Amino acid sequence: MDTAKDVVTLTQELIRIDTSNWGESAETKGEAEAAEYCAERLREAGWDPEVIVTTGDTRRAVALRIPGSDPDADALLVHGHLDVVPAIAADWTHPPFAAVLDDGFIWGRGAVDMKNMDAMILAVARRWGFEGVRPRRDVVIVFFPDEEAGSIHGSHWLVDTRPDLFHGVTEAVGEVGGFSLTVRDDLRLYPIQTAEKGIRWMRLRASQRAGHGSMIHTDNAVTEIARAVTRIGDYEWPRRRTKTVDRFLDELVDAYGIDLKDVDMDVVLQRLGTLGLLVGATLQNTANPSMLDAGYKVNVIPTDAVAHVDGRVLPGYEEEFDTTIRELIGPNVTLEFINHDIAIEAPFDTSTVDLMAQVLRSHDPGARAIPYMISGGTDAKALSKLEIACYGFSPLKMPPDVDYWRLFHGVDERVPVEGLRFGVSVLDEFLLSC
Repeated sequence: MDTAKDVVTLTQELIRIDTSNWGESAETKGEAEAAEYCAERLREAGWDPEVIVTTGDTRRAVALRIPGSDPDADALLVHGHLDVVPAIAADWTHPPFAAVLDDGFIWGRGAVDMKNMDAMILAVARRWGFEGVRPRRDVVIVFFPDEEAGSIHGSHWLVDTRPDLFHGVTEAVGEVGGFSLTVRDDLRLYPIQTAEKGIRWMRLRASQRAGHGSMIHTDNAVTEIARAVTRIGDYEWPRRRTKTVDRFLDELVDAYGIDLKDVDMDVVLQRLGTLGLLVGATLQNTANPSMLDAGYKVNVIPTDAVAHVDGRVLPGYEEEFDTTIRELIGPNVTLEFINHDIAIEAPFDTSTVDLMAQVLRSHDPGARAIPYMISGGTDAKALSKLEIACYGFSPLKMPPDVDYWRLFHGVDERVPVEGLRFGVSVLDEFLLSC
């Protein structure tokens, strides 16, 4: 079976299923159709996947265990998520759910986050099914819903209620890793995600005395919440070094010829462009005010004022974050966590990661695999509760002039067809060699 051809078709068809995740809104409904689509493509190849309704009719996952030839080997999980962030069609060059093939790219929401990887997983599993191929160790395939809204109805639900799906799994491979960053013609870095920051999504509330807008009013909830938000937004978090980021920086220093001893870190980050934004966010805790809500009429001082803050926490620095935030908001503002999730860090010096590097080099002699941390979160957080070591490895060879990171959740998200074909070949070889 030609996986290079199959993966292009699968990617386009998946993108055309609008799986926009609007949270608890009734507009979030496409995941069910996408789950049935994935299950049907697997059934065509002779597999018998399970479609699982998690919470409500529209939240569905797909699970399949492919038995390996060595019954004593630990199982490997390969996972993807079916949902995408919403897109405003008027902003796009091509309609975001049309999966137009143009200029060597497939354009559409989910092209890199992460229906490209979903399609690669499907294409590999379909080839194995059609051709009777079996891996050495059990390979468990799971497609999750709800990753883009905190995974409550997806990976967290399945880990809590269906741990049987992950029996024997010690390692997992998922999104946000294995893509190329071109340094020069003979050197491309392929970051493998081994760590991610924790999540602290917060709701702040100031409650004071309501009153008439024309009166002197010293206990104003709007003023109180504004002060707290300003203190958080202006706070300069200290830089902290974790083992993953230290290793990542060492690799960047070697690849780019940067001497960290003689150059200020801010200069280094600026030189790295968008990559520098990623590195900078993994050198410190962050807390960004993102939403404000207060009042209902201009001449009425409201009782309550509310703000939301997106906090991200480095592994090992959770207590520092929580203590600092409580000091910044002050005594007159209450704090509620609306999403509180762990930071994770997996080892890089393992035989599985070595194999990732080896397979990448076999398909791209200029490849160098390096560990890195992402500032966001993935389904790996839920899986880590089962003591599964999680890695971001969605192999993709990117053109040197295309900024991978700006495609994530961005307008005109797109994936190169040749990069996709490269990725499915790498993934196939990796999973069979594991």
